[in-house]
Parts: sequence; structure tokens; C-alpha cells
Amino acid sequence: MNDDIDSSPEFVIITGLSGAGRSEAARCLEDLGWFVVDNLPPSLLGTMAELAARSHSAIAQVAVVVDVRGRAFFADLREGLNQLETRKVTPYILFLEANDNALVRRFEHVRRPHPLQGDGRLIDGIARERELTEEVRGMANLVVDTTELNVHQLRDKIDDVFAVGQGDAMRVTVVSFGYKYGLPVDAEMVVDCRFLPNPHWIPDLRPHTGQDQEVRDYVLQQPGAAEFVDRYAELLALQRPGYLHEGKHYLTLAVGCTGGKHRSVVMSEQLGARLAAAGAEVKVVHRDLGRE
Repeated sequence: MNDDIDSSPEFVIITGLSGAGRSEAARCLEDLGWFVVDNLPPSLLGTMAELAARSHSAIAQVAVVVDVRGRAFFADLREGLNQLETRKVTPYILFLEANDNALVRRFEHVRRPHPLQGDGRLIDGIARERELTEEVRGMANLVVDTTELNVHQLRDKIDDVFAVGQGDAMRVTVVSFGYKYGLPVDAEMVVDCRFLPNPHWIPDLRPHTGQDQEVRDYVLQQPGAAEFVDRYAELLALQRPGYLHEGKHYLTLAVGCTGGKHRSVVMSEQLGARLAAAGAEVKVVHRDLGRE
């Protein structure tokens, strides 16, 4: 085939662990208008990109689902990625994963074996797949852990990433959380606000939250609080062009304190406002508010 291609479509590779939600992610992209190819052999990535480019914009956005079928997976994928590079197509790699317990539960629910299980146990197939996909996971533009996500939450996340326009658009989800409830599984950056005095120990402030003015004033008046917001906003502004250059249009920023009720709520809303003022599309979520 002739490699002289006039235009390159947006190209997404959906991969990851079996049972982690690859098919659901593909269906979501299909609903967004993408042309989706399921279970494409990695060695045919270049051919798919060329066919899409020759469609004269009829196929402008392509998503392919690539899964593990044997030991040659990464070698074949590397060959496919080299083909894309030759055609000047830069793919966006979406990698889906979940912990072992979640994957075992999902396979048992549908009563089917893992594709790499062979004559061994289900957990053996999962372990083998983790090993085979380790390198591509490190190459991914976005890794989504679906352990705690239901189908609707996964679709929301896919929408957040791929429903956004190109160019300088970036969508940021700022999540406040409490460390005592664990880190958000999808956090790509974590901000720790526990260096600030805890309003929990102020009797008049304890029943209030970081969304109340009195708590907001208390937190922001603490030494270092305003400077911290300023410096961290500057850091994010510095990183943003690099993320966009690498094709990363979605970021989850987790902001934590002990219980996720006071300090993290205030600081997440402050950082969210700064990001919005800088041109990002921002959603602020208070994961643990009301949980105590």
C-alpha cells in the first residue's frame, strides 16, 4: 500500500486486562461517533490507519480494541505502533485495569474462563496477562482502574476524556477525599492538605464543611495556605502545555485531608477555580463529603 497519506484520523488504542471494561469503553466511543474495530490484530494497526485516512474524512476518529492472545503480543504491538509512526499517526493509548478480586468476581459472574487461563486457574490467567501487558501499560496516555467503577461511572469517565474538543482544551476533575477512606483509584496527581490545621478540632467549625464560608475563611487564613494554592496553580500551568503536547486532554487531581470534609474541600475548590480561570474545563467532586 502507498504510505503517502493526505490526512490522519484521531486514533485510539483501547487495551488492558480482560474483564476490566475494554468492550464497554469501546461501546462508549462508538456512541460518541467513533469508528470502532474490536479485537484488531496489533500488526494491522497501520493498515487500519491508512484505510481510515483514505476514506476522505468519512472515518475521522478511529478506536481499535487490542487484546492479548499470546506471548508475541508486545512485539506485534510494537510493530503496529511503528507502522503508525511511519504514517505520522500518533495514537492515544487507553489502558483499562482492575485488581485481582474484581477481575475474578467478574469472570465468575459471566461463567467463562480467562483467555490466557489454559489448563490453569483463573488467577493464573490474570497474572499472565498482567505480565504480558506491563510494558504497554507504561506507554499508555491514560490508565483507568475500574475496580470501584460501575458501567455508568466508566462511561462517564470515557465521556470526560473523549467528548472534549481538541486544541488547547483540557478537562480536569478535582476530587477532594479523606485519607482514612483511601486514595481515589484513578488519581494521577495527589495534593496533601494535612499540613494545615484541622478545623475538626475547632468545636464551632466541626459540624460545618469546607463549602461553608467560616471553614473556608479559617483554612485560607492559615500560614502557607494561600501560598500553597498559588504555587500549585503555577505548577499545573507549567505542566499543562506538556500534557496537551503529549495528547493528554484529561487529568484527575486528588486533594486530600484526613476525613475529606474540611481542608481538602476548600483547597480543591480553590484549585478548581484557578484551573477554570486558566481555560481548563473543570469538574470538582467531593468524594467523601457527608461520609462521616
